[in-house]
Amino acid sequence: MSRFDRTLPASHDIRAQIAAISLDNIANIAKEAFDKTSIIPLWFGEGDLPTPAFIGEAALAGIRAGHTFYSHQNGIPPLRDTLATYHNRLLGTALDADRITVTSGGMPAIMLAIEMLVDAGDNVIVIDPVWPNIGGIVEIVGGEVRSVRLDYGPGGWSLDIDKVRAACDGRTKAIFFASPGNPTGAMIPLDVQIRLLELGRELGVWLIADEVYHRLVFGQPVAPSLLTVADPEDRLLIVNSFSKSWAMTGWRLGWLVHPPSVAARLAVITQYVTSGTTTFLQDAAIAAIEQGEGFVADMNRYCEQGMRIVCDALDTMPRVRMASRPPGGMYAFFEIDGIPDSKAGCLEILRSTSVGLAPGSFFGPGSQSFYRLCFCRSPEALATAMEKLRPSLS
Repeated sequence: MSRFDRTLPASHDIRAQIAAISLDNIANIAKEAFDKTSIIPLWFGEGDLPTPAFIGEAALAGIRAGHTFYSHQNGIPPLRDTLATYHNRLLGTALDADRITVTSGGMPAIMLAIEMLVDAGDNVIVIDPVWPNIGGIVEIVGGEVRSVRLDYGPGGWSLDIDKVRAACDGRTKAIFFASPGNPTGAMIPLDVQIRLLELGRELGVWLIADEVYHRLVFGQPVAPSLLTVADPEDRLLIVNSFSKSWAMTGWRLGWLVHPPSVAARLAVITQYVTSGTTTFLQDAAIAAIEQGEGFVADMNRYCEQGMRIVCDALDTMPRVRMASRPPGGMYAFFEIDGIPDSKAGCLEILRSTSVGLAPGSFFGPGSQSFYRLCFCRSPEALATAMEKLRPSLS
């Protein structure tokens, strides 16, 4: 019998790092309700607005024009030029296109960064609460995740640089942080980010900054970014994505901003992983940047309105504890008195209210009692969800 005919145990012949990956995730909570139309799904980091039509039309135009061949490994030059111009307009920087690599989503951008930097046995400092996939990627390549938790108090979430320094050692290759954060919505002030940059320079450690939510900030046009102060060859990688601000989650398009000296290495890794991002989708990305400012502003207002609806309601529910209103992103992250096990709590809330929340336990050590709610939803859906939740949270 051929070895391909055998039914093998799940862990047989699989790398230890892959076999050790937890299969427990938000999707496992959501599968409880896949066949129920009455569910209000606030568990995933995805809004309910469709991609604007002009972006779809640009993709179709690219197909009709025959843009269906292999792409440049770092991305087509027109899109890289467009993204450099976008950052320069938004942040007052002077980026060149050789500092941009286009990726098949924000997660592949993080994967490229980790594959380029981390050897087996190295460690990455991860500032949490954080989207858990970064930890999984580090572990896949044989690295170690070292968690440094944001401080949590009445004023919100804040970062203690001394804790970051204490977690570093001779095998530390990178420090990963997200601002605005998922799930907290917290922004790390520029002066604190500069202290991280100085620490990275001192220790020879890379910084990987997740800026996927950098346009979803309330009361200002963009979140603070180290791109405004860093030198081109600083050990700094900026991760970004079209998913959130342009409502393009399913398109799988992202980009990295990086030192020009590593562009060729990122191109080689891309060749081995995807051979480049789909060309006609990059045509759509150009349209998103060049024509999408109005939609980005609308998305920002949509999220801020959702935040106010949700937080106004949570403020009236005695069992809910939330330090402050998130200044950005698309999530409320809160605790519920009497329900310390958020996974069990999410399942019970789903069954009793038909509202889907994400367990905080997925977002790092110390968040087991927290719950994440995505407020990038219609005002009507959010108002209904909050009324359904009220008996369980009051």
